[in-house]
Amino acid sequence: MTTVEEVPAGATDARGRVAELHAIREQAYRGPSERATEAQRAKGKLTARERIELLLDEGSFNEVEPLRRHRATGFGLEAKKPYTDGVITGWGTVHGRTVFVYAHDFRIFGGALGEAHATKIHKIMDMAIQAGAPLVSLNDGAGARIQEGVSALAGYGGIFQRNTKASGVIPQISVMLGPCAGGAAYSPALTDFVFMVRDTSQMFITGPDVVRAVTGEKITQNGLGGADVHAETSGVAHFAYDDETTCLEEVRYLLSLLPANNRENPPVVECEDPADRSGDALLDLVPADGNRPYDMRKVIEEIVDDGEYLEVHERWATNIICALARFDGRVVGLIANQPQSLAGVLDIEASEKAARFVQMCDAFNIPIVTLLDVPGFLPGVDQEHGGIIRHGAKLLYAYCNATVPRISIVLRKAYGGAYIVMDSQSIGADLTYAWPTNEIAVMGAEGAAGVIFRRQIADAEDPEAMRARMVKEYKSELMHPYYAAERGLVHDVIDPAETRHTLIRSLEMLRTKHADLPARKHGNPPQ
Repeated sequence: MTTVEEVPAGATDARGRVAELHAIREQAYRGPSERATEAQRAKGKLTARERIELLLDEGSFNEVEPLRRHRATGFGLEAKKPYTDGVITGWGTVHGRTVFVYAHDFRIFGGALGEAHATKIHKIMDMAIQAGAPLVSLNDGAGARIQEGVSALAGYGGIFQRNTKASGVIPQISVMLGPCAGGAAYSPALTDFVFMVRDTSQMFITGPDVVRAVTGEKITQNGLGGADVHAETSGVAHFAYDDETTCLEEVRYLLSLLPANNRENPPVVECEDPADRSGDALLDLVPADGNRPYDMRKVIEEIVDDGEYLEVHERWATNIICALARFDGRVVGLIANQPQSLAGVLDIEASEKAARFVQMCDAFNIPIVTLLDVPGFLPGVDQEHGGIIRHGAKLLYAYCNATVPRISIVLRKAYGGAYIVMDSQSIGADLTYAWPTNEIAVMGAEGAAGVIFRRQIADAEDPEAMRARMVKEYKSELMHPYYAAERGLVHDVIDPAETRHTLIRSLEMLRTKHADLPARKHGNPPQ
């Protein structure tokens, strides 16, 4: 293997210069040392270049500034100037489509960000925005390079500014493959999707030592900011996996469902699943009794192409499902209440989760299908004091602001404000359908009868018998399956078995939809 030292000193001919170039490139490619590489692998982690190879199509990577070195002095930095400066940047392809990427190299300065390191990231982000292609960051760094002081912090500012500039313009995906602490954690939070790997990746603003010093609480790094914590409790991570290989393969799958930028539509694939396939199984999957739970995922599997979908935030706010799937080869975003979790009610976290997903779909030209089976908003002091009003309004705002094709289907319950918020016709859904098991009303029959007929029930000789009679009367008058259809509040009541075919035909009709919002700098959504 040729090294810089092996190149003849003072070589001036072309062959000598080329040999020198290859030696330098080889040194940059190998990284600092075998010892550093072994230390990385001992932690169960791949190197930055191995990660890029897994993410991109074989042989497609084009590196940018592999020979970059820092210019800092002091604290021994002038004697340690490795090539790449701890971050590998460039572009390649995923399923044949251009994708930009940067990957921290933990073997060099612990992946810490310095001025040159940040400038490389700024440049690749600018290139991604200008080219209109997705950006994937493979994060494994120790934060700002302390030896470079405020220059390193300014580097983060440039990243955050570009994250914001790219928001809604190109897909941004953050893959957490190591530590991410302090201000560095805000860049992933500004992107569209966050992936994490269990045991090896953590995210937090202040680490366990600071938490213990300030609050006295003892906690591990994974307990404070590990993959499971962020996937289940905080909602910071959209996906969590056991190993890097699986994680990066799922990033590739997600990219196959997203457009290159906000001016394009998502990729269309050939579909062998018949558009008119009957979904007879739906008649048995969803009980007519609104009080009986069922798994909404089974409904989704029955209606989408080949039963395949990618659920986003699967383990956070489980009372609502957000997923990407295909109908007749075209990508669609699905939002659905989950009766198996909290009866499918809307609460603070479910509202935030769905609102963010609606915004993402709208930004990237992904039609939205909403499946309703919602008994209302979750009551309780904690919810009210936690701001369910403003958080619920986030979902309402997101739907009202969305201009992509929007279709909603009421499977069973759709009560009160939650019915309105979950993309009802009154807030702009293009098409609304209902199954014959639907119950669209201000509230459930039992509660409504208790309010409307309170005096009659109290004065009756047999209050319970009177209550049952009034409940039955309310249902027959205001909650029968065709009440909303008779008043034009749903476009049609459909056979559940025809749901897939109905959605595909409707989405095809709406494919050329064009809607303009009023001229404005930007809205002021509820926070």
